[in-house]
Amino acid sequence: MLSKINNLQHQKSGNFFLIAGPCVIESEKIAMEIAEKTLNICNKLEIPFIFKGSYRKANRSRIDSFTGIGDKEALSILKKVGEKFNIPTLTDIHSEEEASIAAQYVDVLQIPAFLCRQTDLLVAAARTGKIVNIKKGQFLSPKSMEHAVTKVKESGNNTIMITDRGTMFGYQDIVVDFRGIPTMKQFGVPVVMDITHSLQQPNQDSGITGGNPKMIEIISKAAIATGVDGIFLETHPNPSKAKSDGSNMLELDKLEELLVKLVKIRKVI
Repeated sequence: MLSKINNLQHQKSGNFFLIAGPCVIESEKIAMEIAEKTLNICNKLEIPFIFKGSYRKANRSRIDSFTGIGDKEALSILKKVGEKFNIPTLTDIHSEEEASIAAQYVDVLQIPAFLCRQTDLLVAAARTGKIVNIKKGQFLSPKSMEHAVTKVKESGNNTIMITDRGTMFGYQDIVVDFRGIPTMKQFGVPVVMDITHSLQQPNQDSGITGGNPKMIEIISKAAIATGVDGIFLETHPNPSKAKSDGSNMLELDKLEELLVKLVKIRKVI
């Protein structure tokens, strides 16, 4: 598993790694399209690539929001993507029971930001032996994430990543405090910046989360300049028709242009 990610950094290029994919698995066709195009770009730019996709969305404002196509079907698609393209895959889990189920299909188990303090969930993820990506809660300081890392390590798993996805600023906005990146790098694990979720505008009266995708390039450049190990972003061929979080996604056709700029910044620093 770790050989797929190559220790999360490309030994030749010294590049950051990329975690990218749709918000939620909508269909095999869309998942394969995103994975193939993103992998081709990453191979060209020597960027290690982890394909992400939620098999089910548990955190929704409205009861009529799209949550998925079915757990087994979505997990099977994630497994197919990993096998077809020989790349690691990532999905998020929401309960202890889900950890062992999802671990049969993917390489990386992601702990959602709202659940990063759930001890039983962290322990269950750790015990699968999979890489555990812990998202920093919007309500937590970067320093507080040390305790989440410790829970996973003391459960016998040292393959951990932390992903920052911004901090709540008032009721309907999120900001990124880039001081958090060097703070969390002190914990001795790779630190990732979740670009697209950091640009969400949550808690809208409509019950549908808004976003500000025009800032994707700005936040990405700042994250690379600050020294992140990886970039996390959600992308889709047509964000306006995505079934979840389309308002803050990057259009798939714009991905290569962005990554070229980020690789140049990485080489400078």
